[in-house]
Amino acid sequence: MLIHRRDLVSAAASLAAVAAVTPPTALAMSARLIPGPDDPLGVRPDFPILENGRTYVNSAYVTPSPRAVPAAGAAFLNAKATRPITVGEMLTKANEVRAQFATLINATPDEIGFLFATTEGENAVANTIPLSAGDNVVVDDLHYDGALVVYRQLEKRRGIELRIVRHRDGALTPADFAQRVDARTRLISVSYVSSVNGLRHDVRSLADLAHAQGALLHVDAIQALGMIPVDVRADDVDFLCSGTYKWMLGGFGIAPFYIRKTLLDRIPPDRFGIFGVESQTPDHRFEVRRTARRYDYATLPFAEVHQLGAGLSYLARVGVPRIYEHTLALTRRLESGLLAQGFRLFTPAGNQSSILCFYTTKPIGDVRAAFDRARVDVTVRDGHVRVSPALFNNDADVDGVLAVTKRLA
Repeated sequence: MLIHRRDLVSAAASLAAVAAVTPPTALAMSARLIPGPDDPLGVRPDFPILENGRTYVNSAYVTPSPRAVPAAGAAFLNAKATRPITVGEMLTKANEVRAQFATLINATPDEIGFLFATTEGENAVANTIPLSAGDNVVVDDLHYDGALVVYRQLEKRRGIELRIVRHRDGALTPADFAQRVDARTRLISVSYVSSVNGLRHDVRSLADLAHAQGALLHVDAIQALGMIPVDVRADDVDFLCSGTYKWMLGGFGIAPFYIRKTLLDRIPPDRFGIFGVESQTPDHRFEVRRTARRYDYATLPFAEVHQLGAGLSYLARVGVPRIYEHTLALTRRLESGLLAQGFRLFTPAGNQSSILCFYTTKPIGDVRAAFDRARVDVTVRDGHVRVSPALFNNDADVDGVLAVTKRLA
């Protein structure tokens, strides 16, 4: 008996129902991308964050959504509130969004599962790859702290060694990793773009390094997807996971997880539930899916699925390569301005991401107060500041940051 017994509508009816919850505002946005001198990508009218009188250059923290994204979530919730809604139509939408995400990273839909957070992907990998006492996992100190928690616990539970590659003036190279990788390395795990200082790794070289030792590569891509073009085939990564509330313009509670198709039979899932089942027998025996959909083991956050779909559609209309070119130019302008003011950069000069960090010797309270008085939103940490322009930012926003830093120099 197929597990799809709960899908009580036909595929055609499901598709019609999904179309019924597509907000008209989401469709209207596609015709409004009109570039101008202060809006090179023609997107600023779509972002209500720009109406609050502040300058928001903090998208590495949380990226504001365009209007189409909350509209899509609201339309789904309104449909749930006002008419019968079926599992079939919700799963149809989920598979549509799965395909959108697969296109974004040059994967196939069968290689994409849905988890709830980036760190859940880190856990899914850590808990399933073959590991024995004495094996090692290699990370770096610019990786997300949540990942380091995962591997420190793995060290305690499984007797493996966690090897942490230390950055030098904010930089790390594949050669630095090579010094810590050996025949007992089973996994290298990195952030595609570091949340700490914006460093963009040479992911393909790290994949080559891992595979030469028979190891696997996992990539946390939350600071990359939607900001820079990512191709899992060209990068040869084995696993990739990303939450969607940053550069993918979505909400919280859903994180697409990529697993290379050739690993699906080698790496078993670490969680099970009815939605991860392909078929069952009358005596309650189950056949687990042979695709990455097995990771969708329980009820998905379907409102967030709709929001992610709207965010991915928006990115497709604007074009991630255009977003990358625009935001990198803003970051270069910011970099030049900060160097001219005498600041020391935490992000290596010429780094290929839209996140830039610089050191400051001023008391952290004074730095926060200076940006707040100027109504400029950035991330202020002890000893450094992180600035992250997004697709809706422009030269005037960079000037606003540099006006504050001039007073802090």
